[in-house]
Amino acid sequence: MTRYVVTAILLTSSQLAFAAGPKSDTYTDAQAAGPDYALQGEFAGEADTPDGKRKFGAQVIALGDHRFRVIGYYGGLPGDGWSRGDKLESREVEIQGDSGQFTKDNAVITITADHITIEADGNTVAKLKKVHRKSPTLGAKPPAGAKVLFDGSSVAKFNNGKLTEGKLLAATNVESKAKFKDHSFHIEFRTPFMPKARGQGRGNSGVYVQSRYEVQVLDSFGLDGKDNECGGIYQVSKPIVNMCLPPLAWQTYDIDFTAAKYDKDGKKTANARVTVKHNGVTIHDDLELPKQTPGRHAEGPTADSLFMQDHSNPVAFRNIWVVEK
Repeated sequence: MTRYVVTAILLTSSQLAFAAGPKSDTYTDAQAAGPDYALQGEFAGEADTPDGKRKFGAQVIALGDHRFRVIGYYGGLPGDGWSRGDKLESREVEIQGDSGQFTKDNAVITITADHITIEADGNTVAKLKKVHRKSPTLGAKPPAGAKVLFDGSSVAKFNNGKLTEGKLLAATNVESKAKFKDHSFHIEFRTPFMPKARGQGRGNSGVYVQSRYEVQVLDSFGLDGKDNECGGIYQVSKPIVNMCLPPLAWQTYDIDFTAAKYDKDGKKTANARVTVKHNGVTIHDDLELPKQTPGRHAEGPTADSLFMQDHSNPVAFRNIWVVEK
C-alpha cells in the first residue's frame, strides 16, 4: 500500500476527537453484543509501499448504530512494531451486517469479521487478518510468598467488595484491607462494550496504587493514549504506547511500586516511582511520581490500600495478588 493510497483513505488523528456522549447498549457478554462487536477488533499483515512490503496493523472501533472508525499503523499494531507517530484514521463509515465496503478516490476497502482488504487500481495492496492478542501474563499464578487478594472465591480481603457474574470483582470503590508500602502486584481487568458512549463514559474505572496514584482503566481502544486514558497516570504521565485491547478482552497490569520516602519530621525526601506493564508491554518505565493523583488519598509516609474506582460502568477485575518488598 503506497502512502498515497493510505492517506487518501485516512485522516490524521487531530482531525477527529472522542467527546463525552450518551452511554447505552452496555454489554459484558460478547455473545450478546451483536454484529458490530464481531466486526470490531485488531487486524495485522503487510502492505505494499514504495520501499516494498511493510508490516501494517489496523484497529476497527465500533461507535454504535453500525458506525465505525478504522485506524492504520505503519510498522504493526501498538506494542508490536508501533509506539507513537505514524498513525492514520478514517472518517466514520457505516457497515451493515457482517461485512462492508467503502471507497475513497482510487481505493476500495473491504471489512469483514476476519479480514480487511484494500485494493487500488484493481490490485490488492494490503490484506490484513483479524488477530486476538492476549497478554503474556494473563492468568499468571502468584509466586511463593505473594498475598492473594482475589481469586474469585471470596471478597473477604476487600472493604466494599462485591462479586459480579459469579466470580469477578466489581468496580465498586473497593479497597484492600491489607495496606502496602514498597510492593509489586498483578491485576486483570475487563472493560464493557459500550459502543454509543464516548471518552470518559466508556468503560471507566481506575486502579489506585497505594490509594494515591491512579493508573487509569478505560475503554481506550483506538484512542491516542493520554494521561486520562487507559494506562495513563492521571495528570502525571501518558503511557509510552496505548496498549488497550478491544472491550471485553481481559487485560493485565503488572505494576512495580516504590513508595515515597519521608524523614522523621514527615518531610518527603524522595518521590514514589512506578513501572507499569500493560498487557506485557512497558508503558511507564521507573516513572517518578511527583504527587498523588486526584480522587483518593494524599501522599504520606504510611502504608495504604489498593483501591479500584467506581465510575458507574460495569468494569470487572480478577486474579489480584501482591508481592511485598
